[in-house]
Amino acid sequence: MSDCKLINIPIEIGIMLSKNEDGEMVDPTLFKSLVGSLSYFTCTRSNILYGVGLFSHYMEAPTATYWKMTKRILCYIKGTVNFGLFYSSSNDSKLVGYINSDWGRDLDDRKSTMDFVFFMGDAAFTWTLKKQPIVTLFTSEAEYVAATSYVCHAIWLKQLLEKLKMPQQEAT
Repeated sequence: MSDCKLINIPIEIGIMLSKNEDGEMVDPTLFKSLVGSLSYFTCTRSNILYGVGLFSHYMEAPTATYWKMTKRILCYIKGTVNFGLFYSSSNDSKLVGYINSDWGRDLDDRKSTMDFVFFMGDAAFTWTLKKQPIVTLFTSEAEYVAATSYVCHAIWLKQLLEKLKMPQQEAT
């Protein structure tokens, strides 16, 4: 990978994958090792979280297509070595969150994916990316399910911060 082409996005836009992908099988142990290593790397590079989460669904029977797409994340990392999360001290303790979801992206079970991130000051300190527990019929329904999960997490964070003597006076 030392001579790979540098790219500026970790996965192709609009990618649609299926577990029923035909193609040459690759070594599952090697694929699991790469995805597992990338999973640890998401602690400081949350921008690869979606791709790593997506490819982790295909670890039981990886094909050459999945292997190539996972290696793309390595090309992205090589091209963006100066990116990452930087944590510094700050007096800004305002809780700010962002949310997103995609509707029915998984071709195998038609479940939507939701993700959200919370910041305190400039630092992202908690985030999640996961499939929704139900199949939604509309984009607005997928957004509603994601928003419900986000609000539950925000309430829990506000209660936790209050116990840590950092009460949040403003809305999140």
